[in-house]
Amino acid sequence: MSDSSTLPPARLHPEAELARDALSTPVLSRAARLARWAGPDTRVDAGAGLVDEQLPAAAAELGLTGEDAAADASEAWRVAVDTGLVEVVDEEEGTVTAGDGLGVLTGGSPQDVLGVWLAALETVVGDASVPDLGGLVDAIAEGEGSGGIDFDALDWDPEAEAEFLDGVLGNLYLLTVGGEDADGTMVPLPALAASVIVPDDMAEPTNDVLEQVSDAMMRLDDQFRMLEPVGLVEYRPVDEALMADADEEPAAPVDDTDVARYGMVRLTPLGLYGLRARLLEAGFEAPAVGDLVDKGADALLDGTAVFPPAAAHAETEQWLDRRDPLQAARELLAAARGADQG
Repeated sequence: MSDSSTLPPARLHPEAELARDALSTPVLSRAARLARWAGPDTRVDAGAGLVDEQLPAAAAELGLTGEDAAADASEAWRVAVDTGLVEVVDEEEGTVTAGDGLGVLTGGSPQDVLGVWLAALETVVGDASVPDLGGLVDAIAEGEGSGGIDFDALDWDPEAEAEFLDGVLGNLYLLTVGGEDADGTMVPLPALAASVIVPDDMAEPTNDVLEQVSDAMMRLDDQFRMLEPVGLVEYRPVDEALMADADEEPAAPVDDTDVARYGMVRLTPLGLYGLRARLLEAGFEAPAVGDLVDKGADALLDGTAVFPPAAAHAETEQWLDRRDPLQAARELLAAARGADQG
């Protein structure tokens, strides 16, 4: 996807509605809860992470249990720091205080709230590009005590992994804004993986390419599981029976023709807003329905000429709602006639 190309317009929900959605996401709501929980006795390490001794209390505050409770609490705390809900007061002492972001969540405008959520989204997207911590620890150990990461041993290229995920999310955005359903349709995970793996000029994928698609699908399964709690996507995970050992008998009969078993994903309205913001930040032209409401009829006709039908209808409807019907009709007729005096 070239950053010089103009994308189809996104049909965004009202910011007030999106802000409410953002506040209700597990990632942001947990971070906010920990920010309110933090007090004078809270301590962080050199990286602003909550010290290990306080993770059980943080997990309990969030109602988390099980073997992943401490890790989930640590992640929630990091989001709180990254989004400005918590600020470090004294790095040497490791003391913290509530940040300005916490006040934004309770008293800020919808746009301000969404700004905090976008910061949380960046943290989670960054995490989704990182391999599992077990492999990361092993790779550091293989760095021969240098403290660096042996990326060859990890078989992980940070830039390539980030580009891969960005490419997948970009294609998911295109499928959403280019479709007829304003809220998007569920996309099969294999199709999404293939969209960034299979070359456009390849009529029939080779076995090697199909294996790459399968590997990418498994990576995306892990990544979308991470991205769902921040509200970016609605995700139906890959059926675990597909990941079982080939020699094992399935617990129940399975339908190999059911594409949903291979994972299904779609952007949420909040996710559409978030990806559009990321695309704009990256230099793409990513218009939204409503951008033309203050323009003249000529701009409306020119702009909607390349829109998908549903988006063109929505844009025209908003344009008409802002004008007197008779005057709007005259403007449209004049614009359609152009320089033709006949």
